[in-house]
Parts: sequence; C-alpha cells; structure tokens
Amino acid sequence: MNAMDAMVTIQFSPYGRDGLRALVTGPRTLASTVDYWNRIAGRVAQLQPRLLLLVDELDGPELAAHEWQDLVQAMAGCGLERVRIAHVKVNGLGHLEYCEIYANAAGFDARAFVDEREAERWLRYGESADAAAHVPSGWGH
Repeated sequence: MNAMDAMVTIQFSPYGRDGLRALVTGPRTLASTVDYWNRIAGRVAQLQPRLLLLVDELDGPELAAHEWQDLVQAMAGCGLERVRIAHVKVNGLGHLEYCEIYANAAGFDARAFVDEREAERWLRYGESADAAAHVPSGWGH
C-alpha cells in the first residue's frame, strides 16, 4: 500500500439495532478498496451485524470491471457473505454495478446505490418474498 492508500479513512457507527454503517473517504485505488473491505470484514467479524450500510465517498478514477471482479474474489470467504450489504456511491455508480453482479454470483447479498435513503429502504425491506409479504399491523385499515 502506498501513502495515498493510507489516507483512506473509515468511520464506523451503529446502524439500527443490528447493523453497521461504514463511511469511507479518501483516494480511490484498487489497493485502497481492497484494504477498506478487509478492514470492514474485520469489524463485521468482531461485531456480527446482520446489515452493512457502506457509504463510499472515495475520490478518483473508478475501478474497472475486472478490478471489481478481483475484489469480490479476494473477499470470498471473509464472512461478509452472512451480511446484507448496501454499497452507496454518492459520486455515482461508475462500474459498481459489475461489483454487484460479481458479488451476487459469489454468494454475497449485496446491492449498489447512489442514494443512501434508497439503500436504507432496501436493507430494511429487501426484495425477498418474505419482505414483500410482510405488512406491519395497522397498515391499510
């Protein structure tokens, strides 16, 4: 890792009652991205959240599709497969949709977003049949 990669910071905070929020800032490189995902995986192993809201505010050129695939392969087996992951890229998705495709193919429950509120909604309600079928009592009456 070079000096620029070391400038990536992660601010962790609780998200709801069973989640973790990670705000990532600094320069975007493949090495810094792998590094922050490893750091997040360590925190997930420690805290065992069910949900992860990652807010990505990194600056710099987007990773190429093959780099996202390399990242997903590097993270396989690190424990993130047990966590529902919403990855918010406030500066635009770039090639992140490839990461979503590769991650889901590798067994991760992950989605990419540009809007944090939309990501939070997906984390809470998802797209599963169970989530769609569940309507809180008192609704519609």
